[in-house]
Amino acid sequence: MNELAQRDVTLIWHPAAQMKDYETLPPIVVDHAKGVWLYDVEGKKYLDIISSWWCNLFGHCNPIINDAIKEQLDKLEHVIFANFSNEPAIKLAEALLKIMPSRIKKFHFNDNGSSAVEAALKMCFQYHAQTGHPERQKFMCLSEGYHGETIGALSVGSMDLYAKMYKPMMMENIHVEAPDCFRCPYGKDREHCECECFAHAEKAFESHARETAAIIVEPLLQGSAGMRVYPPLYLKKLRKLCDETGVLLIADEIATGFGRTGRMFACDHAGISPDVMTISKGLTGGYLPMSITCVSQEIYDAFYADWDTGRAFVHSHTFAGNPLAAAAALAVQHIFRTQPIFENATVNAKWLTKRMSDELLPHPNVGEIRHIGLIHAFELVADKKTREPLPEKNRTGYAVYKKALENGLLLRPIGDVLYFNPPLNITQLELDEAIKLAKKSLYEVLPAK
Repeated sequence: MNELAQRDVTLIWHPAAQMKDYETLPPIVVDHAKGVWLYDVEGKKYLDIISSWWCNLFGHCNPIINDAIKEQLDKLEHVIFANFSNEPAIKLAEALLKIMPSRIKKFHFNDNGSSAVEAALKMCFQYHAQTGHPERQKFMCLSEGYHGETIGALSVGSMDLYAKMYKPMMMENIHVEAPDCFRCPYGKDREHCECECFAHAEKAFESHARETAAIIVEPLLQGSAGMRVYPPLYLKKLRKLCDETGVLLIADEIATGFGRTGRMFACDHAGISPDVMTISKGLTGGYLPMSITCVSQEIYDAFYADWDTGRAFVHSHTFAGNPLAAAAALAVQHIFRTQPIFENATVNAKWLTKRMSDELLPHPNVGEIRHIGLIHAFELVADKKTREPLPEKNRTGYAVYKKALENGLLLRPIGDVLYFNPPLNITQLELDEAIKLAKKSLYEVLPAK
């Protein structure tokens, strides 16, 4: 362990980690980065194929985003967002309106993804209370869903890894069995089905719609569940059911937004618009914390009244509407408008699917290559035919992750699922290098018999 890593573990409690693991895998202290590459303080480089927690949209130290932040820094770094505003935030709202699904008309600024979800839940709850339906106090969510780690966000998640310990603190909500296309109980696959699994949602709505304020979903991709991809038809059916029952639809696009799925937003694949959308991560290109809870005009109007009516949404964050983050987000939108991001990413995604299928799928423990846009994941299994999982105690995915780091690849696991979630402007040469390193690491941990 180098001197800087030792200073780190002496004082810092890292997120999403068992710190005892750091005794054998100390923190890698990054000195600088460029494009898809990270360089640590000892000079070793790592190909960042996960966009550093999925947010680094156009590579590290992108010159366009760098310049936008530098220019803004000499004008205004922060100002209270209550009764004050700033030009970058205003311009950002105007730019976002042009790309949003049709129902979205208003933007409530927050400072991280969990906060955006928390605001969305409170808005939906208060909306129903102020429109004559105070009985709508519960929320529906999909099993294996993840929406953040504040108590409200955990309450609409279904990942025991994050939530089990805190259940006595959490709200009681309705959990709907989610699509699982890799292990479909109906014997179908995501390309050839009518979303028979939607029957679980229909049953939940039949029993609980009248008491439900909203249902929150990760559209088309349940990230923390292991990059589980499901068909757009599911969203179409859900939008229709929400319209019929008065339940609001919250699309959590924090991980799926801004081109990650091959469209600007995952909802675009289904041609539907949610009532509420949460966005973050790629919003600022991974540079600065910012999130937005985007809502319909109808929801906004339910809060618009004289102060003494008590209908205001009294919810705030110190760094809401931060002008530096807004400048970064505006630069992200500029890149989308002026560069062939989607065209190139579409070509590269198709190429990546074939290359990963050719190089990784033949391994006896790789059960599936699943993908949407440039996001690709492979799940490790004990048996390809039965899709029996590997023993959890073996931590096989973690072992592949550690081996990949030795080989110069940042390939983070979700259990025994390992994924690529690269910057949208990554090249095929860089993708090919990532595949080679991933394959090398996989075979070193699980040699083919």
